[in-house]
Amino acid sequence: MLPVTLLTGVDEEFRGAVAGNTLAAAGPAGVLIEYDVSGLTEGSVVRIARTATGVIDREVIRMAHPCASCAMRGSLVELLLSIAAVEQYDVAIVDLPSAGDTQALAEEIARDGAGELRVDAVVTTVDTGSVIDDLTGDQLIQDRGVPTAAEDGRAIAEVVARQLEYANAAVLSSDDDTVRALVRAINPQLLVRTTPAGLLGVHLQAPDATEPGSITAPQDDGPVRTLVWQSDRPFHPERLYDALEDLVAGTARGRGTLWIATQHRNRLSWDSFGTNIALGVLGPWLADLPADRWSTVGQQHQTRSALEWHPEYGDRASYLSITGVGLDVRELRERLDGCVLRADEAVHPLTDPFAPYLEGSTAA
Repeated sequence: MLPVTLLTGVDEEFRGAVAGNTLAAAGPAGVLIEYDVSGLTEGSVVRIARTATGVIDREVIRMAHPCASCAMRGSLVELLLSIAAVEQYDVAIVDLPSAGDTQALAEEIARDGAGELRVDAVVTTVDTGSVIDDLTGDQLIQDRGVPTAAEDGRAIAEVVARQLEYANAAVLSSDDDTVRALVRAINPQLLVRTTPAGLLGVHLQAPDATEPGSITAPQDDGPVRTLVWQSDRPFHPERLYDALEDLVAGTARGRGTLWIATQHRNRLSWDSFGTNIALGVLGPWLADLPADRWSTVGQQHQTRSALEWHPEYGDRASYLSITGVGLDVRELRERLDGCVLRADEAVHPLTDPFAPYLEGSTAA
């Protein structure tokens, strides 16, 4: 099978440099596939495949709906299969556009290239000079000027965090202890390097997709702190809503499951990227499902529920992990504790400011 290495990263210049170095390391038996997305808004993307000696394929992909990921779907697997059929190349390196969906592409290669193609590694490139600001800020991908679909409303923090989470190696632009600690707190399984040397030809385990509603383990390394918090009482909806901005101030990544008093039937997800928060409906609680439908709920939630089942509330609980640089864990814990419904507070008179946003929502 033809080994494939996927390269991601929002800094186009650094990602391109890593791609070039990786191609040079591969020698004459390596192929690099790149995408020029400068014409994306006009509906065209140029795909180029080259070796160390020159271009071997160039195609203009035209789309009715401009989308970086759409330009790669289908056509990339076809190109990789044609490269594999030649039987003179040992590795294909794919330099993905900044806004590309790495996970969807890796899954497509695994599905449609079965028997001919093998994703060896997903490598994300990290500019140490900007990544902390990127992960803790509120800038949108559109504001950065990254070519993407017109309706792409993601924050840069989300793009970077997702790239880190769905990768098994990261190449840093320079050695920085804080950045190393931060990217490992977001993805503890990451192999972190300051050079791509040694990443080719290593068949790394496929990265795991993050299960919606799951949390990360506590990990404190220098100024990087991760708070893991949980409660078997629901959140007071108004107090939580009013505290959202303070809860994410200065944080990089937050994940978990919420139980809100006025959303008794809905298990909710929490995803925060910098100062941007997304809440969604994951589905019903296990306590409301017949046993033969428990398999439809994520494995991590099933395991946690089996260990922490409450005699009255079942699996209803909130648990969050929140990571930041210089995070005041004690203050954040107190803020979260203060948002929980007290024992003397009734649910029926409460208003729910989340309801308009959650209607028809899904986090799966």
